Amino acid sequence: MTDRKTELAANLANVEQRITAACAAAGREREEVTLIVVTKTYPASDVRILSELGVRHVAENRDQDAAPKAAACADLPLKWHFVGQLQTNKVRSVVGYADFVQSIDRARLVTALSKEAERAGREVGCLIQVALDAGESGRGERGGVAPGGVEELAGLVAGSPGLRLDGLMTVVPLTGEYAGREQAAFGRLMDLSTDLRRAHPAATMVSAGMSADLEQAVAAGATHVRVGTAVLGVRPRLG
Repeated sequence: MTDRKTELAANLANVEQRITAACAAAGREREEVTLIVVTKTYPASDVRILSELGVRHVAENRDQDAAPKAAACADLPLKWHFVGQLQTNKVRSVVGYADFVQSIDRARLVTALSKEAERAGREVGCLIQVALDAGESGRGERGGVAPGGVEELAGLVAGSPGLRLDGLMTVVPLTGEYAGREQAAFGRLMDLSTDLRRAHPAATMVSAGMSADLEQAVAAGATHVRVGTAVLGVRPRLG
């Protein structure tokens, strides 16, 4: 094993142990939670090692980094998740590799994604990004739609060719009533998920929790956790 593979294997084992323990504490089966490794700022060589170690879901948040990395790893059995704020001029590129877009937060983006998914002959899984720091009709500091806008946006995704409504995603906000209150934030997301599934029973994905708070997300009922630093290490400062 190379030094890097040894390092990533140890980190993955530690994260796996944390998820397993969190599932046990919550009375859940380990199989109920999918680990997505956030590979942003790390090279394609790391993605390749992660695949060798059994990782099947990876996430990126910038198309200019993700597109060449996905192309370099096209031979691997991976599912790619796009988790960053997405500009409509990047949609064609993102649809070329992303199996899931977790940052759906406005109608214009849905329309652009549907058009490109149809053109490419692909079906893209979509998660509505919920902004818990937004007013009832606004958007959040890190993107996302206010809780009051979820139902309408979900209906639009569900009715759009080439798109599949899979569920909800959130990032714990830095400001507002949920800042620093991970358990409360994830609980609110689960309530919204319950509401969503009444109209869209197949939209069962709940993407929440990162390296620092995955236990709280699992306790709340998250189906997917997005872990970067705990697997790949602390990212170098950009710029």
